[in-house]
This record gives sequence, C-alpha cells and structure tokens, in this order.
Amino acid sequence: MSKTAPKVAIVAGEASGDLLGFHLIQALQSERSDIAFVGIAGPKMISLGAQSLFPMEKLSVRGYVEVIRHLYGLLKLRKQLLKQLLEAKPDVFVGIDAPDFNFWLERKLKAKGIPTIHYVSPSIWAWRKGRIHKIKRAVSHMLALFPFEAPIYEQVNMPVTYVGHPLADVLPMEPDVDKIRETLKIHANTIVVAMLPGSRQSEVTQHAQLFVDTAQIIQHEYADTTQVVFLVPLITRETREIFERAIHAAYLLQPEMVLNMQIMFGHAHDAMEAADVVIVASGTATLEAALLKKPMVITYKMPFLSWQILKRMQYLPYVGLPNILAGKFLVPELLQHEATPQNVADATLRLLSDKTYLQTLKDAFSHIHQSLKQNSAKKAAQTVLSYL
Repeated sequence: MSKTAPKVAIVAGEASGDLLGFHLIQALQSERSDIAFVGIAGPKMISLGAQSLFPMEKLSVRGYVEVIRHLYGLLKLRKQLLKQLLEAKPDVFVGIDAPDFNFWLERKLKAKGIPTIHYVSPSIWAWRKGRIHKIKRAVSHMLALFPFEAPIYEQVNMPVTYVGHPLADVLPMEPDVDKIRETLKIHANTIVVAMLPGSRQSEVTQHAQLFVDTAQIIQHEYADTTQVVFLVPLITRETREIFERAIHAAYLLQPEMVLNMQIMFGHAHDAMEAADVVIVASGTATLEAALLKKPMVITYKMPFLSWQILKRMQYLPYVGLPNILAGKFLVPELLQHEATPQNVADATLRLLSDKTYLQTLKDAFSHIHQSLKQNSAKKAAQTVLSYL
C-alpha cells in the first residue's frame, strides 16, 4: 500500500460513464476522504475533485465508420494519457466503459504492476465472445452491471463482482405519473408519447425524420378522439436544431398537420415518467424506461456500413436491454430497414391499446428492477478499496 495519499486513475468515455464515475467517487470519498483521482473525467466527476488530463468529449465517438474517422487522434491521445498516468503512479486504475479505449490502457498499466478494474462489462454475451481472454489479460477485476454477466467471467477464473445497475438504485419502484404530469402541465386524459432519438448529433440525424413522421401517424390516428402530446428531450442546442429541421420539413409536406410536440432541454427522465409509451433509440434509455415501468418501442438506425459490420458480429436476436435481461422479446425492436414511420407507429398504437399486455410488461419490469437494485456504487467502491 502507498505510504502517501492513495491515487486512483480513472477514465470515463461519455456522459453515462461520467455519471457512473460520479457515484463511484462519492462512495469512495465517503470511506476515504484522502483519495486523489486523475485521468479523463466529465463535469460530474470533475465537480467532486477529479483531475481530467484531456476533455472527455474526445472519447465520445460511436459507430465503426465514425471511430475510423477519428482514429489517429484517439490513438495519439491514448499514448499521451498512458505516459501521464505512468508518471502519476496510481495505486489502481478504473476504466469506466469505453472498452476499446480502456482495455489497451489497462493491459499496458497491468503489465507495469498497476491493478486494473473495469467498470461495465462489454457486451461479450451479444457479440465478439472471443474477447474474454484478451479482457482477462488486461483487467484485474471486472465490475458487472447485470446478473448474467458474472458467470461468464467466472468460467475463465477471472475476478468479477456483480454490482447491479445504479439506475435501479436511484429510480423509484413506482413512478409518480400524476405528479410529473402536473409539473409539466399535461392534462390527465392526454396520451403522452415520449420520444428519445438519442443523445449524439449522429443519432438524432439518423432518427429525427423517422420520429417526426411516426408522430404524425399516431396523432392522425387519435385526431377525432383524444389529445396526444409528444415529449422530445434533447440535451444540446445542436440536436435540438436537427430535430426542429425535421419538424419543419414535415410541416412543409403536410401544413394542415400541426404536431403537438414539446422539445425539452434534457429532462429525459421527466418525459419518460410522464409518458404512456416511449419510443426510444436503443441504449441505456431503454433500461431507464423499463425501470420506470413504461411500455416502449425500441428503434435504431445507423450508417449502412456500420450496420453491416455490427449485424455480422451479433449473437443475440435482440439489442434492447429490457429484452436482453428478460431473455425474450418483451418489447418490439424495429431496427435499420424495419424502422419505418408506419412500423414504429403501428407498434406504438398496439402497445397503447393492449391493457392486459401493459400489466404483463409492468410486472416483468418490476422483476428486472428488483434484480438490479444492489447499491451498486457502494459495491463498486468496496472492490476499488480492496486494491488500495
């Protein structure tokens, strides 16, 4: 053990990793107030005192084609970061998600005698199963968010701890729909559809027109009977502008169709909690919708080449976390060429009309919530402390 104050090197690659890191640092600081944190951090981690050697946004690149475009800069940054981390001489390294970036770092650091902990198992159960032996060479200890992941690492005698998912700790078992609708000034008898087209500009570019055209079909279906409102949370000015252009394009084609659509700055949780149904681009938001007990339609589109690469590597028949956790198609998934406005609208309307199935979904989502509620930050912190 270091005789000086302990130092934890920590690297998060995007907003979800920043949130995980924030809760982990909080839990560690509640046990040891003298720990120093250095690496790549987002604003939440920085607010707790973490030193970020490079901007986290440099790592926030998704999709094979998109990564190739930024590859030179990422490789250069990674080498510079390794050099600085070795000079910092941390007691332990924690890589939060960003597997392709962090595993290389972890392998190099582990070879220098620094214990490495990886927080969030990559989806080896979905694709690239052969990676597990490379992971074992790079990682001293895996922190798994989902219960089915731990046995995969145990099979190759790799240290692993199932810590649960932090969202399950912070979200209530029963969302207060009436309260949030009152806050958002939405009438009780209104049908509320939350639409989450993704957080990145590339995702919103792929999904904006699909979501707007879908909204038109749904609103037309209820035109004579019920008011429908569409809540669209977007986190940046750029993504908002992309979505507003799609709304304008739809209006030019059908000027008589005025959509009851509210674009929100952030507040994705509020939008989903208020909703009767959620239309969501695949990702962590699908899990949040499930923990809020919301029926959903999962959809996703990406550039053609990225899709072809991904499709060839996929093992599971589903991509949405609720379906993966249930081991079956609980909610519909409409991906790539199946992601048409009519298909997404039809699936959404079916969910809204089938009351029996809505109860089945709620029961299944409650079971998922219970299994993931593990006080994850504390469990993860205990593992990190054991290496100091």
